[in-house]
Amino acid sequence: MEPALPEWMYPPRPSGWEADDLDHLPQAPRHTELIEGALVFRVSPQRLWHSRLVVNLAFGLRQAAPENIEIEQEMTVRLDRRSRPEPDVLAATVTYDPDRTRHLPEEVVLVIEVVSEESADRDRSIKPFTYAQAGIPHFWRVEDEQGEPVVHVYELDTVTRTYVPTGIHRDRLKVAVPFPADIDLGTLTP
Repeated sequence: MEPALPEWMYPPRPSGWEADDLDHLPQAPRHTELIEGALVFRVSPQRLWHSRLVVNLAFGLRQAAPENIEIEQEMTVRLDRRSRPEPDVLAATVTYDPDRTRHLPEEVVLVIEVVSEESADRDRSIKPFTYAQAGIPHFWRVEDEQGEPVVHVYELDTVTRTYVPTGIHRDRLKVAVPFPADIDLGTLTP
C-alpha cells in the first residue's frame, strides 16, 4: 500500500492548481513552481556552483541596471492562470515592494535560468517556450561548461512569440539590452 499524500498536495478544485494558489500553500517546499497546472518541487540539493553563480550574477546585474529596473533572485512570475515558474534571476520594471510574492510578465524584461541536472529539460525547452508565449522580451540560459559559466542570450521575436539567439558568451558577458551590462563571467564562480 502506498502512503497517502499530505492533504495540502491535492488541488483545491477539480480543474487543478492555479497560479494564485501558490500564495496559500505555506506547507509547500521553498521554490515550488506551477508549470501548466502541475506543482514542481526542487527536490535535489542545489550545487554550490549554481547557488554562487545566481547570487553573483544578480549582484553584477544590480550594479549595471538603471534605477527603474529591479533585479530579483528566485521570484515567481505569474505567466497565466496555470503557470507560475520561478526563474533563478529576473529583471523587472517595478518599484520595490517588500510584500510582493510574484511578478507579472508585462513587468519582466529579462528572465535567467541557470541549468542544473534536475531542471535541464524545463530550463532548455518548457520555460523558454512559456516565457516567450507570455511576451517576456529577453531570456538567458546559463550552462555549466566544465565548471565555467556560458551564457546563451535570446531575444523575443514578437511576431512568432519565440526566442531567437543573439549570442553565446564565454569569459565575458557584454550586452546592450535589456540594459547595458558588462560582467566578467570568471568572477561568478570563484
